[in-house]
Amino acid sequence: MTSLGSDGRSDTPAHRIDTSRPHPARMYDYFLGGKNNYEVDQEAAEEFMKAAPEVRAGALANRRFMLRAVRHLVAECGIRQILDIGTGLPTEPNVHQVARAVAPDTRVVYVDNDPIVSTHSMALLDEPDTSVVLADLRDPRAVLDHPDVRRLIDFDQPVALLLVAVVHFIPDSEDPDGILATLRDALPAGSYLILSHATGDVHEDRRENAAAVYRKATASMNLRPHARVLEFFGDFSLIDPGLVRVTDWRPEEPAAADAPPIGIYGGVARKDS
Repeated sequence: MTSLGSDGRSDTPAHRIDTSRPHPARMYDYFLGGKNNYEVDQEAAEEFMKAAPEVRAGALANRRFMLRAVRHLVAECGIRQILDIGTGLPTEPNVHQVARAVAPDTRVVYVDNDPIVSTHSMALLDEPDTSVVLADLRDPRAVLDHPDVRRLIDFDQPVALLLVAVVHFIPDSEDPDGILATLRDALPAGSYLILSHATGDVHEDRRENAAAVYRKATASMNLRPHARVLEFFGDFSLIDPGLVRVTDWRPEEPAAADAPPIGIYGGVARKDS
């Protein structure tokens, strides 16, 4: 396990915690009302909220979409293996809690590239059939081949792959299409992809100011239109209602009349063959 020293940094030289720049996972934790973040993350998050006041509502809506999608795949589609890449800091209920409330034998692997996420997750998720892996989405082969991933995930059986609010941190220059193709190709038929992605289709007048905040962070935010996000599903078949704003994906209750429009698309798709 990676441990934190008195200065708040990882004791593992190869995986230092960078507190000099904001990190998207820690900013997201702040948006959700968490406390596992630093002053640099809080300042960046507050700046982002000036450009996009609805971001806290968006973060909550995105998380609720993810949990509804997980519950559906476990309860209705028989999924018993989940690979969650870009998991972020633990926020209850966690994916494994939602999945195991339906099927206690569900195996879950969490993956993130921030050592503080890994450290907090390992401290809180000391459970059988759950693993936390320190790895980077930008190196999908390393994720897939990681011993802890291989220990719990059987790639001969259907898997739910979660890429929730993470692909928009991969610029086109780092080949998100190739990354997604590698991950999709590794999944057997009957697997599912849960993906959400920020867009500039909503609040177009403010999207540049909002995205600019992340240029100071460890990863930039790359807002993409609906048609571009759709491409990340490849030849997987989207299940109803397709790729929609996260608030519109099988909501459990109607949105409030005064709810702000959320600029995040979400969808769930199946690999048929």
